[in-house]
Amino acid sequence: MSAQTYLAYDYPLLSVFWSMLVFFLWILWFVLLFRIIVDIFRDDDLSGWAKAGWTLFVVVLPFLGVFVYLIARGKGMGKREVAEARARQEAFDSYIRQTAVSGPARPSSAEELAKLSDMRSRGDITDDEFRRAKALVLAETGPADRSDLHSATGS
Repeated sequence: MSAQTYLAYDYPLLSVFWSMLVFFLWILWFVLLFRIIVDIFRDDDLSGWAKAGWTLFVVVLPFLGVFVYLIARGKGMGKREVAEARARQEAFDSYIRQTAVSGPARPSSAEELAKLSDMRSRGDITDDEFRRAKALVLAETGPADRSDLHSATGS
């Protein structure tokens, strides 16, 4: 029983490059295969039977099935990818616009004046600070939140 051991110098550099190329092409093949399968099910123009047929063809005879699919439907594959990317971008933009418009509600001038009046009645701010803050609120150039309001009144 003699087991032959291979050392690093027994595997030439060109063989390493060849192995890396084969491994890369193997991964590339699976990526292409899965993209085609996803495209088959993404296409709304195909009937259920056509989807089943293409899937069976691509799975049973993968090399021939993938090449025939790319030749027959490759152009539409790119168009469907672009259409889906546009739809996703439009949905994202719509969500951003909707969120930006309906963001945190700014309190109305009446609410801010009521808060100021309450603060003055409790003695948190003086009459002079109340008048300055009231002027800022009525001019609508003043701050909306309470922390900025305190800095405007000097407290």
